[in-house]
Amino acid sequence: MQNNMKVILYSRTFMAIIGGVIAGILGLTSLTGFIFYFLVMAMTSVALTAKAKFSIHSYFDSWNRILLDGFFGGLMSFVLFWTFAYDIVHIF
Repeated sequence: MQNNMKVILYSRTFMAIIGGVIAGILGLTSLTGFIFYFLVMAMTSVALTAKAKFSIHSYFDSWNRILLDGFFGGLMSFVLFWTFAYDIVHIF
């Protein structure tokens, strides 16, 4: 189960970085950028659930693990790469 939790953390961090870069390139600002983050994290949760073949309790303790773990840590990575990509593409 610890390995599965590491996979969730790495997956959310990776998707937050990729989502931040995409949001920056698309030029999303303010609330639309954060809505995009929530959509990316929802898609990540669905993908992780599908990867577990929808039998969550075989691989994780509870639904909260797959839905919420790494959510706010990913938010910080998202904002960092969002602003970085936005500045590179739209300001410079």
